[in-house]
Amino acid sequence: MGLTVQDFKDILNVGIQLTVEKDSNKLLNTIVEKGMQITNCDASTLYLYEDDVLKFRIMRTLSQNVYRGVEGEPITDIPPVPFKEENVCAYTAIHRKVINIEDVYDSEEFDFSGPKRYDAMTGFRTQSMLVIPVENNTGELIGVLQMMNAQDENGNVIPFDPQFEIIIRSLGSLAAIELTNIQYVEEIKAQLHSFVEAMATAIDERTPYNGSHTRKVAEYATILAKKINEKYQAGEIEEGFDEDRLERLQLAALLHDIGKMIIPRSVMNRATRMDKDMKALEDRFALLACYYEIDFLKGKISEDAYQEKNALLKDIVDFVHRIDNVGFLQQEDFDRVQEIATMYYEKEDGEKIYYITERENVCLSVRKGTLTEDDRKIMESHVVMTAKILSKVRFNKNYANVPRWAAEHHEYLDGSGYPNHISGNQLDTETRILAIADIYDALTANDRPYKPPMPKAKACAILHSMANEGKLEERFVGWLEEAVMADE
Repeated sequence: MGLTVQDFKDILNVGIQLTVEKDSNKLLNTIVEKGMQITNCDASTLYLYEDDVLKFRIMRTLSQNVYRGVEGEPITDIPPVPFKEENVCAYTAIHRKVINIEDVYDSEEFDFSGPKRYDAMTGFRTQSMLVIPVENNTGELIGVLQMMNAQDENGNVIPFDPQFEIIIRSLGSLAAIELTNIQYVEEIKAQLHSFVEAMATAIDERTPYNGSHTRKVAEYATILAKKINEKYQAGEIEEGFDEDRLERLQLAALLHDIGKMIIPRSVMNRATRMDKDMKALEDRFALLACYYEIDFLKGKISEDAYQEKNALLKDIVDFVHRIDNVGFLQQEDFDRVQEIATMYYEKEDGEKIYYITERENVCLSVRKGTLTEDDRKIMESHVVMTAKILSKVRFNKNYANVPRWAAEHHEYLDGSGYPNHISGNQLDTETRILAIADIYDALTANDRPYKPPMPKAKACAILHSMANEGKLEERFVGWLEEAVMADE
Protein backbone atom coordinates (compact mmCIF):
# COMPACT_ATOMS: atom_id res chain seq x y z
CA MET A 1 0.00 0.00 0.00
CA GLY A 2 1.43 3.37 -1.03
CA LEU A 3 1.64 6.54 1.02
CA THR A 4 -1.49 8.69 1.14
CA VAL A 5 -1.73 12.46 0.79
CA GLN A 6 -2.18 12.65 4.55
CA ASP A 7 0.96 10.61 5.05
CA PHE A 8 2.92 13.13 3.00
CA LYS A 9 1.37 16.03 4.96
CA ASP A 10 2.37 14.34 8.21
CA ILE A 11 5.90 13.81 6.92
CA LEU A 12 6.19 17.46 5.85
CA ASN A 13 4.94 18.59 9.25
CA VAL A 14 7.61 16.46 10.89
CA GLY A 15 10.22 18.12 8.69
CA ILE A 16 8.97 21.56 9.71
CA GLN A 17 9.01 20.55 13.36
CA LEU A 18 12.61 19.39 13.06
CA THR A 19 13.75 22.69 11.53
CA VAL A 20 12.28 24.86 14.28
CA GLU A 21 13.38 22.82 17.29
CA LYS A 22 16.29 24.48 19.12
CA ASP A 23 16.67 22.06 22.01
CA SER A 24 19.10 19.29 21.07
CA ASN A 25 17.53 16.73 23.41
CA LYS A 26 14.03 17.41 22.09
CA LEU A 27 15.38 17.24 18.55
CA LEU A 28 16.86 13.79 19.12
CA ASN A 29 13.61 12.61 20.69
CA THR A 30 11.71 13.93 17.71
CA ILE A 31 13.84 11.89 15.30
CA VAL A 32 13.04 8.71 17.22
CA GLU A 33 9.40 9.42 17.98
CA LYS A 34 8.37 10.65 14.53
CA GLY A 35 10.40 7.97 12.79
CA MET A 36 8.51 5.34 14.76
CA GLN A 37 5.18 6.97 13.96
CA ILE A 38 5.88 7.17 10.23
CA THR A 39 7.02 3.55 9.98
CA ASN A 40 4.60 2.29 12.66
CA CYS A 41 7.32 0.31 14.43
CA ASP A 42 7.47 -0.93 18.00
CA ALA A 43 11.05 -0.09 18.94
CA SER A 44 13.88 2.23 18.04
CA THR A 45 17.40 3.05 19.20
CA LEU A 46 19.35 6.18 18.37
CA TYR A 47 23.14 5.98 18.57
CA LEU A 48 25.41 9.01 18.49
CA TYR A 49 28.86 8.77 16.97
CA GLU A 50 31.45 9.83 19.55
CA ASP A 51 35.07 8.84 20.10
CA ASP A 52 34.99 6.30 17.22
CA VAL A 53 32.13 4.30 18.73
CA LEU A 54 28.35 4.42 18.58
CA LYS A 55 26.96 5.33 21.97
CA PHE A 56 23.42 4.54 23.02
CA ARG A 57 21.51 7.82 23.26
CA ILE A 58 17.78 6.99 23.18
CA MET A 59 16.00 3.66 23.47
CA ARG A 60 12.24 3.26 23.05
CA THR A 61 10.17 0.05 23.04
CA LEU A 62 6.45 0.71 23.15
CA SER A 63 5.33 -2.85 23.87
CA GLN A 64 7.58 -3.04 26.93
CA ASN A 65 7.16 0.55 28.06
CA VAL A 66 10.88 1.27 27.69
CA TYR A 67 11.85 4.93 27.43
CA ARG A 68 15.54 5.51 28.12
CA GLY A 69 17.56 8.63 27.45
CA VAL A 70 14.44 10.63 26.56
CA GLU A 71 15.21 13.26 29.22
CA GLY A 72 18.85 13.45 28.25
CA GLU A 73 19.99 11.04 30.97
CA PRO A 74 23.01 8.96 29.87
CA ILE A 75 22.70 5.25 29.15
CA THR A 76 25.79 3.89 30.84
CA ASP A 77 24.92 0.27 31.59
CA ILE A 78 25.13 -0.80 27.92
CA PRO A 79 28.56 -0.68 26.28
CA PRO A 80 28.86 1.34 23.06
CA VAL A 81 28.93 -0.40 19.70
CA PRO A 82 32.51 -0.69 18.36
CA PHE A 83 33.22 0.45 14.83
CA LYS A 84 33.40 -3.03 13.29
CA GLU A 85 31.62 -4.10 10.12
CA GLU A 86 30.08 -7.21 11.66
CA ASN A 87 27.88 -4.88 13.73
CA VAL A 88 24.97 -3.77 11.56
CA CYS A 89 24.89 -0.26 13.06
CA ALA A 90 28.62 0.18 12.61
CA TYR A 91 28.40 -1.14 9.04
CA THR A 92 25.69 1.41 8.28
CA ALA A 93 27.83 4.17 9.74
CA ILE A 94 31.03 3.10 7.97
CA HIS A 95 29.44 2.73 4.54
CA ARG A 96 26.63 5.31 4.98
CA LYS A 97 24.26 2.66 3.71
CA VAL A 98 20.67 1.86 4.69
CA ILE A 99 20.18 -1.73 5.88
CA ASN A 100 16.68 -3.23 5.72
CA ILE A 101 16.37 -6.74 7.21
CA GLU A 102 13.16 -8.79 7.20
CA ASP A 103 14.13 -11.03 10.14
CA VAL A 104 17.41 -10.71 12.02
CA TYR A 105 17.19 -14.35 13.18
CA ASP A 106 17.36 -15.48 9.55
CA SER A 107 20.19 -13.11 8.65
CA GLU A 108 23.79 -14.32 8.51
CA GLU A 109 25.25 -11.10 7.13
CA PHE A 110 25.80 -9.47 10.53
CA ASP A 111 26.49 -10.44 14.11
CA PHE A 112 23.16 -10.16 15.92
CA SER A 113 24.31 -11.83 19.12
CA GLY A 114 23.75 -8.54 20.98
CA PRO A 115 20.06 -8.14 20.02
CA LYS A 116 19.50 -11.85 20.68
CA ARG A 117 20.95 -11.53 24.19
CA TYR A 118 18.74 -8.51 24.77
CA ASP A 119 15.73 -10.51 23.58
CA ALA A 120 16.59 -13.36 25.93
CA MET A 121 16.80 -10.99 28.90
CA THR A 122 13.68 -8.95 28.17
CA GLY A 123 11.35 -11.31 26.36
CA PHE A 124 11.31 -9.02 23.35
CA ARG A 125 11.60 -10.60 19.88
CA THR A 126 13.64 -8.55 17.45
CA GLN A 127 12.45 -9.30 13.93
CA SER A 128 12.37 -6.70 11.16
CA MET A 129 15.01 -3.98 11.29
CA LEU A 130 15.69 -0.76 9.44
CA VAL A 131 19.09 0.85 10.09
CA ILE A 132 19.76 4.31 8.72
CA PRO A 133 22.87 6.54 8.92
CA VAL A 134 22.24 10.03 10.26
CA GLU A 135 24.54 12.58 8.63
CA ASN A 136 24.43 16.31 8.08
CA ASN A 137 24.72 18.34 4.87
CA THR A 138 28.53 18.22 4.96
CA GLY A 139 28.57 14.43 5.13
CA GLU A 140 29.59 14.39 8.76
CA LEU A 141 28.31 11.33 10.60
CA ILE A 142 26.11 12.23 13.54
CA GLY A 143 24.85 8.79 14.45
CA VAL A 144 22.68 5.85 13.47
CA LEU A 145 18.94 5.30 13.81
CA GLN A 146 17.94 1.69 14.28
CA MET A 147 14.22 0.88 14.01
CA MET A 148 12.75 -2.52 14.85
CA ASN A 149 9.55 -4.46 14.26
CA ALA A 150 7.38 -2.56 11.83
CA GLN A 151 3.70 -3.42 12.34
CA ASP A 152 0.58 -3.63 10.23
CA GLU A 153 -2.78 -2.25 11.28
CA ASN A 154 -3.44 -5.38 13.37
CA GLY A 155 -0.17 -5.17 15.28
CA ASN A 156 1.54 -7.99 13.42
CA VAL A 157 5.27 -7.60 12.83
CA ILE A 158 6.07 -7.03 9.15
CA PRO A 159 9.14 -6.00 7.13
CA PHE A 160 9.87 -2.29 6.78
CA ASP A 161 8.47 -0.94 3.52
CA PRO A 162 11.43 0.20 1.33
CA GLN A 163 9.58 3.44 0.58
CA PHE A 164 10.32 4.53 4.16
CA GLU A 165 14.06 4.26 3.67
CA ILE A 166 14.50 7.53 1.79
CA ILE A 167 11.91 9.31 3.94
CA ILE A 168 13.48 8.41 7.28
CA ARG A 169 16.98 9.03 5.94
CA SER A 170 15.90 12.47 4.71
CA LEU A 171 14.30 13.34 8.01
CA GLY A 172 17.36 12.04 9.81
CA SER A 173 19.62 14.22 7.69
CA LEU A 174 17.38 17.23 8.26
CA ALA A 175 17.53 16.62 12.00
CA ALA A 176 21.31 16.14 11.78
CA ILE A 177 21.68 19.52 10.08
CA GLU A 178 19.63 21.19 12.78
CA LEU A 179 21.58 19.36 15.48
CA THR A 180 24.83 20.54 13.91
CA ASN A 181 23.48 24.10 13.84
CA ILE A 182 22.57 23.84 17.51
CA GLN A 183 26.07 22.57 18.26
CA TYR A 184 27.57 25.47 16.28
CA VAL A 185 25.49 27.94 18.28
CA GLU A 186 26.52 26.26 21.52
CA GLU A 187 30.17 26.40 20.46
CA ILE A 188 29.87 30.10 19.65
CA LYS A 189 28.20 30.71 23.00
CA ALA A 190 30.92 28.71 24.73
CA GLN A 191 33.54 30.78 22.93
CA LEU A 192 31.82 34.00 24.02
CA HIS A 193 31.60 32.77 27.60
CA SER A 194 35.26 31.77 27.62
CA PHE A 195 36.20 35.25 26.35
CA VAL A 196 34.09 36.87 29.05
CA GLU A 197 35.56 34.60 31.74
CA ALA A 198 39.06 35.46 30.56
CA MET A 199 38.30 39.18 30.73
CA ALA A 200 36.69 38.82 34.17
CA THR A 201 39.74 36.97 35.43
CA ALA A 202 42.07 39.62 34.01
CA ILE A 203 40.04 42.40 35.65
CA ASP A 204 39.92 40.82 39.08
CA GLU A 205 43.55 39.69 39.00
CA ARG A 206 44.69 43.21 38.18
CA THR A 207 44.11 44.36 41.74
CA PRO A 208 44.35 42.38 44.96
CA TYR A 209 41.72 44.58 46.55
CA ASN A 210 38.64 43.36 44.70
CA GLY A 211 39.73 39.98 43.43
CA SER A 212 36.23 38.53 43.45
CA HIS A 213 34.16 41.64 42.71
CA THR A 214 33.25 40.80 39.12
CA ARG A 215 31.97 37.33 39.95
CA LYS A 216 30.23 38.51 43.10
CA VAL A 217 28.31 41.11 41.10
CA ALA A 218 27.28 38.36 38.66
CA GLU A 219 26.26 36.21 41.63
CA TYR A 220 24.11 38.91 43.25
CA ALA A 221 22.59 39.91 39.90
CA THR A 222 21.64 36.27 39.35
CA ILE A 223 20.12 36.00 42.82
CA LEU A 224 18.00 39.10 42.22
CA ALA A 225 16.97 38.01 38.71
CA LYS A 226 15.83 34.64 40.03
CA LYS A 227 13.85 36.40 42.76
CA ILE A 228 12.21 38.54 40.10
CA ASN A 229 11.40 35.41 38.16
CA GLU A 230 9.71 33.90 41.22
CA LYS A 231 7.47 36.96 41.39
CA TYR A 232 6.75 36.66 37.68
CA GLN A 233 5.84 33.00 37.89
CA ALA A 234 3.57 33.78 40.82
CA GLY A 235 1.76 36.31 38.62
CA GLU A 236 2.83 39.28 40.76
CA ILE A 237 4.77 41.11 38.03
CA GLU A 238 4.71 41.22 34.24
CA GLU A 239 8.27 40.32 33.34
CA GLY A 240 10.58 37.45 34.22
CA PHE A 241 13.92 35.93 33.35
CA ASP A 242 14.13 32.84 31.20
CA GLU A 243 17.48 31.09 30.72
CA ASP A 244 18.49 33.22 27.73
CA ARG A 245 17.71 36.51 29.46
CA LEU A 246 19.49 35.40 32.62
CA GLU A 247 22.52 34.43 30.56
CA ARG A 248 22.65 37.89 28.99
CA LEU A 249 22.44 39.54 32.40
CA GLN A 250 25.26 37.37 33.72
CA LEU A 251 27.47 38.24 30.75
CA ALA A 252 26.85 41.95 31.32
CA ALA A 253 27.74 41.51 34.99
CA LEU A 254 31.00 39.75 34.15
CA LEU A 255 31.90 42.52 31.69
CA HIS A 256 30.75 45.53 33.70
CA ASP A 257 34.23 46.50 34.91
CA ILE A 258 36.25 45.61 31.82
CA GLY A 259 37.11 49.31 31.48
CA LYS A 260 39.20 49.05 34.65
CA MET A 261 41.82 47.37 32.50
CA ILE A 262 43.09 50.84 31.56
CA ILE A 263 42.80 52.52 34.97
CA PRO A 264 46.29 53.15 36.45
CA ARG A 265 47.21 50.77 39.24
CA SER A 266 48.11 53.75 41.41
CA VAL A 267 44.41 54.63 41.40
CA MET A 268 42.98 51.11 41.28
CA ASN A 269 45.09 49.89 44.19
CA ARG A 270 44.93 53.01 46.36
CA ALA A 271 44.22 51.32 49.69
CA THR A 272 44.59 54.43 51.91
CA ARG A 273 44.64 58.20 51.46
CA MET A 274 48.42 58.34 51.37
CA ASP A 275 49.05 54.79 50.18
CA LYS A 276 52.62 54.51 48.84
CA ASP A 277 53.20 58.26 49.31
CA MET A 278 53.42 57.74 53.09
CA LYS A 279 57.12 56.80 52.85
CA ALA A 280 58.01 60.12 51.22
CA LEU A 281 56.17 62.01 53.96
CA GLU A 282 57.92 60.03 56.70
CA ASP A 283 61.31 60.69 55.08
CA ARG A 284 60.57 64.40 54.90
CA PHE A 285 59.66 64.56 58.58
CA ALA A 286 62.87 62.71 59.44
CA LEU A 287 64.75 65.34 57.41
CA LEU A 288 62.88 68.15 59.21
CA ALA A 289 63.89 66.63 62.54
CA CYS A 290 67.52 66.73 61.37
CA TYR A 291 67.21 70.41 60.35
CA TYR A 292 65.81 71.35 63.76
CA GLU A 293 68.57 69.38 65.49
CA ILE A 294 71.21 71.25 63.46
CA ASP A 295 69.56 74.56 64.39
CA PHE A 296 69.69 73.54 68.06
CA LEU A 297 73.35 72.51 67.81
CA LYS A 298 74.17 75.81 66.11
CA GLY A 299 72.37 77.67 68.85
CA LYS A 300 69.67 79.05 66.57
CA ILE A 301 66.92 77.63 68.74
CA SER A 302 66.72 76.72 72.38
CA GLU A 303 66.56 73.17 73.73
CA ASP A 304 62.93 73.71 74.72
CA ALA A 305 62.08 74.92 71.22
CA TYR A 306 63.92 71.95 69.75
CA GLN A 307 62.04 69.49 71.97
CA GLU A 308 58.77 71.23 71.09
CA LYS A 309 59.48 70.90 67.37
CA ASN A 310 60.38 67.23 67.74
CA ALA A 311 57.17 66.55 69.64
CA LEU A 312 55.16 68.42 67.00
CA LEU A 313 56.72 66.45 64.13
CA LYS A 314 56.04 63.15 65.89
CA ASP A 315 52.47 64.18 66.68
CA ILE A 316 51.81 65.16 63.07
CA VAL A 317 53.18 61.85 61.72
CA ASP A 318 51.04 59.95 64.24
CA PHE A 319 48.02 62.03 63.23
CA VAL A 320 48.60 61.35 59.52
CA HIS A 321 48.84 57.62 60.19
CA ARG A 322 45.58 57.76 62.19
CA ILE A 323 43.53 59.47 59.50
CA ASP A 324 45.17 57.66 56.60
CA ASN A 325 42.57 54.91 56.38
CA VAL A 326 39.53 56.17 58.27
CA GLY A 327 36.31 55.73 56.30
CA PHE A 328 35.13 59.30 56.82
CA LEU A 329 37.27 62.32 57.72
CA GLN A 330 35.75 64.36 60.56
CA GLN A 331 35.65 68.17 60.28
CA GLU A 332 38.18 68.72 63.09
CA ASP A 333 40.64 66.37 61.37
CA PHE A 334 40.04 68.11 58.04
CA ASP A 335 40.73 71.48 59.68
CA ARG A 336 43.96 70.20 61.21
CA VAL A 337 45.17 68.98 57.81
CA GLN A 338 44.65 72.50 56.47
CA GLU A 339 46.56 73.90 59.42
CA ILE A 340 49.48 71.52 58.87
CA ALA A 341 49.52 72.47 55.18
CA THR A 342 50.56 76.01 56.20
CA MET A 343 53.53 74.83 58.30
CA TYR A 344 57.05 74.87 56.91
CA TYR A 345 60.75 74.98 57.76
CA GLU A 346 62.77 77.79 56.22
CA LYS A 347 66.36 77.07 55.27
CA GLU A 348 69.20 79.57 55.45
CA ASP A 349 68.86 80.36 51.75
CA GLY A 350 65.17 81.17 52.19
CA GLU A 351 63.86 77.95 50.66
CA LYS A 352 60.71 76.73 52.42
CA ILE A 353 60.16 73.04 53.08
CA TYR A 354 56.45 72.60 53.75
CA TYR A 355 55.52 69.85 56.16
CA ILE A 356 53.12 68.35 53.64
CA THR A 357 53.00 68.91 49.90
CA GLU A 358 50.00 70.23 48.00
CA ARG A 359 49.31 66.71 46.68
CA GLU A 360 49.52 65.26 50.20
CA ASN A 361 47.15 67.94 51.43
CA VAL A 362 44.63 66.96 48.77
CA CYS A 363 44.98 63.26 49.59
CA LEU A 364 44.68 63.73 53.35
CA SER A 365 41.68 66.04 52.88
CA VAL A 366 39.58 63.38 51.14
CA ARG A 367 36.38 63.27 53.15
CA LYS A 368 35.20 59.76 52.23
CA GLY A 369 37.16 56.82 50.88
CA THR A 370 40.70 57.06 49.59
CA LEU A 371 40.45 58.76 46.19
CA THR A 372 40.94 62.42 45.43
CA GLU A 373 38.53 64.18 43.13
CA ASP A 374 40.94 63.76 40.22
CA ASP A 375 41.48 60.10 41.09
CA ARG A 376 37.73 59.58 41.31
CA LYS A 377 37.23 61.05 37.84
CA ILE A 378 39.87 58.69 36.50
CA MET A 379 38.19 55.80 38.26
CA GLU A 380 34.76 56.76 36.98
CA SER A 381 36.09 56.83 33.43
CA HIS A 382 36.17 53.00 33.54
CA VAL A 383 32.54 52.87 32.43
CA VAL A 384 33.34 55.00 29.39
CA MET A 385 36.18 52.64 28.58
CA THR A 386 33.90 49.64 29.17
CA ALA A 387 31.60 50.98 26.46
CA LYS A 388 34.54 51.76 24.17
CA ILE A 389 36.19 48.35 24.57
CA LEU A 390 32.96 46.41 24.13
CA SER A 391 32.07 48.46 21.04
CA LYS A 392 34.97 46.68 19.33
CA VAL A 393 33.48 43.25 20.05
CA ARG A 394 30.83 41.92 17.70
CA PHE A 395 27.80 40.80 19.71
CA ASN A 396 25.04 39.15 17.68
CA LYS A 397 21.46 40.38 17.99
CA ASN A 398 20.74 38.04 20.91
CA TYR A 399 23.48 39.76 22.96
CA ALA A 400 23.21 43.23 21.44
CA ASN A 401 22.23 44.93 24.71
CA VAL A 402 24.93 43.31 26.85
CA PRO A 403 27.57 46.05 26.23
CA ARG A 404 25.07 48.82 27.03
CA TRP A 405 23.94 47.21 30.29
CA ALA A 406 27.56 46.71 31.31
CA ALA A 407 28.46 50.33 30.61
CA GLU A 408 25.40 51.77 32.40
CA HIS A 409 25.85 50.04 35.77
CA HIS A 410 26.64 53.35 37.52
CA GLU A 411 23.56 55.16 36.16
CA TYR A 412 20.74 55.95 38.62
CA LEU A 413 17.00 56.32 38.14
CA ASP A 414 17.11 60.00 39.12
CA GLY A 415 19.81 60.78 36.55
CA SER A 416 22.49 61.47 39.18
CA GLY A 417 24.68 58.56 38.07
CA TYR A 418 27.41 58.57 35.49
CA PRO A 419 28.71 58.87 32.83
CA ASN A 420 25.65 59.91 30.80
CA HIS A 421 23.12 60.72 33.54
CA ILE A 422 20.53 58.43 32.02
CA SER A 423 17.34 58.18 34.05
CA GLY A 424 13.93 56.60 34.48
CA ASN A 425 12.52 54.42 31.73
CA GLN A 426 15.73 54.79 29.74
CA LEU A 427 17.32 52.32 32.13
CA ASP A 428 16.50 48.68 31.42
CA THR A 429 15.69 46.22 34.16
CA GLU A 430 19.11 44.62 33.64
CA THR A 431 20.88 47.94 34.24
CA ARG A 432 18.89 48.54 37.43
CA ILE A 433 19.80 45.07 38.69
CA LEU A 434 23.51 45.56 37.97
CA ALA A 435 23.56 48.91 39.79
CA ILE A 436 22.13 47.31 42.93
CA ALA A 437 24.38 44.24 42.73
CA ASP A 438 27.48 46.40 42.23
CA ILE A 439 26.75 48.62 45.23
CA TYR A 440 25.79 45.69 47.46
CA ASP A 441 29.08 43.91 46.80
CA ALA A 442 31.07 47.11 47.30
CA LEU A 443 29.47 47.48 50.72
CA THR A 444 29.77 43.88 51.88
CA ALA A 445 33.07 42.84 50.28
CA ASN A 446 35.63 41.45 52.72
CA ASP A 447 38.71 42.07 50.56
CA ARG A 448 38.90 45.86 50.76
CA PRO A 449 41.85 46.98 52.95
CA TYR A 450 40.43 50.47 53.51
CA LYS A 451 37.21 49.26 55.18
CA PRO A 452 35.80 46.21 56.93
CA PRO A 453 32.91 44.32 55.32
CA MET A 454 29.53 45.83 56.16
CA PRO A 455 26.85 43.57 57.67
CA LYS A 456 24.14 42.54 55.22
CA ALA A 457 21.39 44.34 57.10
CA LYS A 458 23.31 47.65 57.15
CA ALA A 459 24.19 47.32 53.44
CA CYS A 460 20.53 46.70 52.60
CA ALA A 461 19.57 49.73 54.71
CA ILE A 462 21.91 51.89 52.61
CA LEU A 463 20.40 50.47 49.41
CA HIS A 464 16.91 51.30 50.72
CA SER A 465 18.09 54.83 51.54
CA MET A 466 19.34 55.23 47.97
CA ALA A 467 16.04 53.87 46.70
CA ASN A 468 14.17 56.43 48.82
CA GLU A 469 16.29 59.12 47.20
CA GLY A 470 15.09 57.89 43.82
CA LYS A 471 18.38 56.38 42.72
CA LEU A 472 17.57 52.66 42.85
CA GLU A 473 14.41 50.64 42.30
CA GLU A 474 12.84 49.97 45.68
CA ARG A 475 11.20 46.68 44.66
CA PHE A 476 14.48 45.20 43.51
CA VAL A 477 16.30 46.32 46.66
CA GLY A 478 13.63 44.65 48.78
CA TRP A 479 13.79 41.42 46.81
CA LEU A 480 17.59 41.27 46.99
CA GLU A 481 17.38 41.86 50.74
CA GLU A 482 14.81 39.09 51.01
CA ALA A 483 17.11 36.71 49.13
CA VAL A 484 20.41 37.48 50.88
CA MET A 485 18.93 37.69 54.38
CA ALA A 486 17.35 34.26 53.88
CA ASP A 487 20.88 32.83 54.16
CA GLU A 488 21.40 34.32 57.64
